[in-house]
Amino acid sequence: MRVVAGKLKGRHLKAPRGRALRPTADRVKQALFNILPHDLSGFRVLDLFAGTGSLSIEALSRGAEEAVLVDSSRKAGAAIGENLRNLGLSRRSRVYGAPVFATLRSISRKGETFDLILLDPPYEKNLVGKTVKAIAEGGLLRESGVVVAEHSIREKVEENYGPLGLRDQRRYGATVLSFFAHGARTEGQAKWQRPK
Repeated sequence: MRVVAGKLKGRHLKAPRGRALRPTADRVKQALFNILPHDLSGFRVLDLFAGTGSLSIEALSRGAEEAVLVDSSRKAGAAIGENLRNLGLSRRSRVYGAPVFATLRSISRKGETFDLILLDPPYEKNLVGKTVKAIAEGGLLRESGVVVAEHSIREKVEENYGPLGLRDQRRYGATVLSFFAHGARTEGQAKWQRPK
């Protein structure tokens, strides 16, 4: 597992042994960041079910200002901390070793908002919809921002979660990337466009 682009391109990331974590495949990660703007300068990123921190590290490599990473797993927290330290990213990141939904409520109460929210929950646990709904209810996504959920093709998502509507979906084998942005989706509406 490695950083695929930006200032840290080619640097390797560590992942704990075992099946508890399922890091995003490099080809899916590369596809995702080819869809997003190449330069993420100034972006605030929220990475939920962060695993090894691979996705937010990729965003930081491409210029994101700050990443907030959330994962309740002790093994994940250790891997995230080690990767951030090894890459010199600790000052541009915050790590919460706590349950995702409790953390979302906490940062919502603080009034924090984000340009890019990434979520990669355990597959087929019906967590994508619940998480996007919690993001919408907490007002965590900025008006020009996007939520990207990685999930199994067998996990269905709704067209709308409160003010957030499904804008695009891309399939990579058994994995789907679903993009949500502000504004309810309507029939025939154009796909999500990259923020300017």
